Amino acid sequence: MDDHVKLVYNGKTYELPVVVGSEGERAIDITRLRTETGFITLDPGYANSGACQSSITYMDGEKGILRYRGIPVEELAEQSTFKETSYLLIHGRLPTATELREFSVLLNDHSLVHEDMKAFYQNFPRASHPMGILSAMVNALRSFYPELQTLEEEINITVTRLLAKIRTMAAMSYKISRGHTTVYPRPDLAYCENFLNMMFDTPVKPYRLKHEAVRALEVFWILHADHEQNCSTSAVRVVGSARTNLYASISAGIAALWGPLHGGANQAVVEMLTEIHASGGDFRKAIVRAKDRNDPFRLMGFGHRVYKTFDPRALIMKKMCDRLLKALRIQDPLLDIAKELEAVALKDAYFVDHHLYPNVDFYSGVILRAIGIPTNMFTVMFAIGRLPGWIAQWKESLEDPQWRICRPRQIYTGPTNSHYVPMEKR
Repeated sequence: MDDHVKLVYNGKTYELPVVVGSEGERAIDITRLRTETGFITLDPGYANSGACQSSITYMDGEKGILRYRGIPVEELAEQSTFKETSYLLIHGRLPTATELREFSVLLNDHSLVHEDMKAFYQNFPRASHPMGILSAMVNALRSFYPELQTLEEEINITVTRLLAKIRTMAAMSYKISRGHTTVYPRPDLAYCENFLNMMFDTPVKPYRLKHEAVRALEVFWILHADHEQNCSTSAVRVVGSARTNLYASISAGIAALWGPLHGGANQAVVEMLTEIHASGGDFRKAIVRAKDRNDPFRLMGFGHRVYKTFDPRALIMKKMCDRLLKALRIQDPLLDIAKELEAVALKDAYFVDHHLYPNVDFYSGVILRAIGIPTNMFTVMFAIGRLPGWIAQWKESLEDPQWRICRPRQIYTGPTNSHYVPMEKR
């Protein structure tokens, strides 16, 4: 294979290098395109543009492959924990038993949040969305925990601090929104156990941890831990490229994840299933509407920007969903509707031809609902899961020897040169 491609324009030939990834992915390096030709590329939505080289996550949308640091997500979901997967993403390898134990101690040590932060939470309007609150509060962490002395110390302590505190902050926002007493993290509980206890424990009714719920949450967070250069991850990298601190960069990622076409999709799935159930449970009407080009209705939880066959996370989530509802003896009519929708859509020529297969959001909302997570907290759950991936991507960008501040170009289509007209002549 040639190590370059040729671009011919007006009789002149330009050679552009070809970059090949470790899995055989190929890219045309256009770093010097504008300098040598005067041209830029136009790629709305960046669907065909590579913004960086990364060793964190590999995806193959055509084959339905997702791996973290080379390890298939299926193996991690089956055998790993969210804490161990976080270490893998951030540090580039699986931890030893000693390293994992030290990591756990650090997470416990940094899990409390400053008491003064409660005042901020309590002064948000009650109708505020938890994602807006979380984004603001993560950004505010920089004021409570100023810059450390060395870059290495800054990264290690700040990373651990964020991972530890985000679950506490999320649970705190939920408790305060309901007017309940804040529950503090316990040193005897693991990462996922601590979060569920902080969410649901009360002085009058102690929360009883259920292994199935803990494991379902563990798998949910593992499957959401990273997903290559998606909207929110790109936001973290773009903001971080200005050498912005980690708190502000993560805050930007949370804001991007808030969008209904990104992190808000699992909430939209449950709302859609609820609407179908409320209208008599006839899911076939939803199928008909989804195929009607003149109807703005969309079948939420189907299709993906990258996966063109199936989302490997959806297969794992479906099994976990069945297992959880069976273990908890929950009869959920929304799950019945979801299964019927999936069965029809997988055989319908329209959905097959348009690659509209169920994605991870299709079943994750039902899992969160079964655990007891309120719908408006679904996207917050996604954010907690995605945090280690955002941190890993920010850290990799910081260490990239080819770092450049992100500054996309554009094709201008506005008015040509004109002149200012004084007010009296307009």
